Amino acid sequence: MKKIFWLGVGITIGVLAARKIAAAQGAIGPEGLNRAVGRVTDAVHDFADALRENMNERETDLRLALGVDQGTTTPRR
Repeated sequence: MKKIFWLGVGITIGVLAARKIAAAQGAIGPEGLNRAVGRVTDAVHDFADALRENMNERETDLRLALGVDQGTTTPRR
């Protein structure tokens, strides 16, 4: 019974190690680098868009609160 258990444990560890090695090999090389850089660039663009949108919203709120604009504001780009 112990031998079957340890055989199962060994097979499971071997399969997990093979999957990790295959994933690591896929991440290395030009294609993996392109995917990584693409993900980072998308994240930076999304962050910049969210920041820009929130800055414009906050500026509009402040202008209305200070009475600089009287309700008719158009967002600037």
